[in-house]
Amino acid sequence: MRADGDSRPVKKNSIRIRTAVFAAGHSCVDVYQGAVAALVPFLVAERAYDYAAASGIVLAASLLSSVVQPLFGILTDRWPMPWLIPLATAAAGLGIALVGLDPGYPATVAAVALSGLGVAAYHPAAARLVRTALGGAGHTAMSWFALGGNAGFACAPLLVVGALAVPGPAGWWLLALPAALGALLNLPRSAGGPGGAASADTPGPASRAGGENWPAFLRLSLVVVVRSVVFIGLSTFIALYVRERGGSETAGAVALFALFAGSAGGTLLGGRLADRWGRVTTVHRSYAAAVPAIAGLLFLPLPLVYVCAALAATALYMPFSLQVTLGQDYLPTRMGTASGVTLGLTVSVGGLASPLIGAAADAASLRTALLPLAALPVLAWALSRRLPEPCPAPEPAVPEAAAALPKAGRPDLQA
Repeated sequence: MRADGDSRPVKKNSIRIRTAVFAAGHSCVDVYQGAVAALVPFLVAERAYDYAAASGIVLAASLLSSVVQPLFGILTDRWPMPWLIPLATAAAGLGIALVGLDPGYPATVAAVALSGLGVAAYHPAAARLVRTALGGAGHTAMSWFALGGNAGFACAPLLVVGALAVPGPAGWWLLALPAALGALLNLPRSAGGPGGAASADTPGPASRAGGENWPAFLRLSLVVVVRSVVFIGLSTFIALYVRERGGSETAGAVALFALFAGSAGGTLLGGRLADRWGRVTTVHRSYAAAVPAIAGLLFLPLPLVYVCAALAATALYMPFSLQVTLGQDYLPTRMGTASGVTLGLTVSVGGLASPLIGAAADAASLRTALLPLAALPVLAWALSRRLPEPCPAPEPAVPEAAAALPKAGRPDLQA
């Protein structure tokens, strides 16, 4: 506290630190969602899995995560469980490390499923805690939290390539290091959870904003599902697609890195555009921009595939944190449930379509199988145009909280 008794700088620094801890912890978890896709080329090459079998690996993580994640959201709405966050982080890393044991395809699927269960348990509890513990920081904090997850996604291909370059089981256990770090970062340090002193039951701005809007939330959920099918489809098969067009294994990893790196920039860009256009307008314009980017990825020459991959991910991730806070504002008394659907399904349910894409690729070609992914954003655009913009929440009790973070989509500025 300053000599004049003003504690504002201390509070601002506290919020910055807590936001950084939340984002870093999210990065340590989402690296394992990216790792599943990054492992697909290795499993195809080293274990002779066909496209459909490799898609089943993605399905194991995605199906469990998409089905269970909303259930964890319901549980966190009823009982605060800050201890669940580090436990889920550890499970996510352990599952991926156990893939290296290679006792057979069923055991590999079970190991990936364990990782998916950890991811499912983490997201609703963590997203709810971000919105409640940081109070008026609201959407700004969620943008940085989402950015942390995107950074984990982006680093996953490089982590997998580097770790598997180490011979023997040691390489696989290196993949568990982010989980160990994340579990430490996510340890509850107080009632507020990671790095915070706020109570997990403290109502955030969304919980004071008014009643629930289930029709809008269900429409938003459909948008989230469509977006998930597109992004998971691209992330699962883009490395294989580059190799099919004559690129090397390293070139495939670079394309996957470009896809994930573009997602990080899209998250922050979406928050800034929401300041100017509002969240709903930003969401549907983002999906419109995704169509030409995905088409370019499929039809332009190989060097431009990297650029189009980054642009496609940017467009698909601009709505990322906006959809989470929209869902929380549509269901202000069920933020865990809203987070489990919007944040969880965003990165998981698309895996349900991966076996269909893999089967189509086996029957025809990978480009043919990926063609529908260029058209699906049109459906997301049409659905999101009819979403209502929630009314702004009342000013938080500690107004300096929102000013403590870089401006990336303040809810009080959204019409």
